[in-house]
Parts: sequence; structure tokens; C-alpha cells
Amino acid sequence: MTDHNALDSTPRRGRRPGASNTRPAILEAARARFASDGFAASTIRLIASDASVDASQVMQFYRSKDELFAAVMAIPPVALDRFSTAFEGPDEHLGERVVRAYLGAWEGEPEESEPLMAMLRGAIVNESASAQLRSFIEARLLEGTSGRADADAALRAGLASAMLVGIVTGRKIIGVPTLVAAGTDELVAMVGPAIQQILVP
Repeated sequence: MTDHNALDSTPRRGRRPGASNTRPAILEAARARFASDGFAASTIRLIASDASVDASQVMQFYRSKDELFAAVMAIPPVALDRFSTAFEGPDEHLGERVVRAYLGAWEGEPEESEPLMAMLRGAIVNESASAQLRSFIEARLLEGTSGRADADAALRAGLASAMLVGIVTGRKIIGVPTLVAAGTDELVAMVGPAIQQILVP
């Protein structure tokens, strides 16, 4: 994935010398920018400016805004891949693929799921973290369905993200008994068609 926001950047003078200083500066600038503006409004150009580096330097370390956000939030790369590959293939059964991918990411192996669960728990008690998580998931859904974009695309992505986060929250944090007892395949079969109808009306 390519962050088109990086393409409109303008070079800055006075680059930070050495990768050892540049990477932490970029991460710190990105952390502050995502916290203040949210995922969608933050751009590679703005983050580079905050870090006093060129946008091209940011892209040398992180190939896209997604990867930079993942690094800031300690999201493992495999989780990003899971989200992206859910949208590969035909529209048929897209909803089921998306539900399975999101459940798999939040409920899979600890090295993948624990950072995501930490982010979700933080979002419950912190509005800034909540806005970041919400914006990130909506952006994933919007990008994945970009070929089907219409006037209601943002609303549909928001509804789908609310459903997916709600299911994970109910199962893993609140512990709603019926949701906890349900198997992944059962949830995919029941929720998948609803997500399908929202994302591919």
C-alpha cells in the first residue's frame, strides 16, 4: 500500500543525521500527531515536518502510513497483512472474510493479538486512543472497498467497524456469555452476511 499523502511533500532543509536518531524522532512525531489529529487526518508530510526530516526519509523506514501507525501502536505486521488480504478476491463472501480476519487478528496467537487487545483496552478508557483505533479500522475498510466507493462509503465503513469492534469487545473485554461461548465459525456465519450487506450493498 502506498500513502498518497507522501507524494505531496516538499523537501525540508536540515535533515537529522543518521538513522539512529531519525527513526525515534519519526516515531515520536507520529505518536504525537496520531494522538492529536487521529489516523485519517495525519499525513506523512505533517509527521515528517514535525520530526524535522524529509517525507522521503519517513518512507525509507515505513513504506506507508499504515506501517508507521502499526509501529507506533506496536501492531505486528502480520495483523496488517491479515486485514489487507481479507479484501483480496471477489465480492462474494467478502463479509465472511473480513469477519474472520478481524476475529483472527484479535483472538489469534498472543504475539499478534495482545498488542491489538492492548490498543482496544486503551481505547475504552481514553478518547484519543478510541479515535485512533476507530479511524484506523474505518480506513482499512474504506481502502479495502475503494473500488465500490460511493457517497455512503464512509458511513458503511463506520458501521462495519463498530460491529467488528463491538463483537471483539463483547467477547474479550466485557465477556458477554453467549458471545464468549460462540465459536469463530458460528460468528462468521452469522455476522458475515451482515457485514457483506453493509460493505457491498
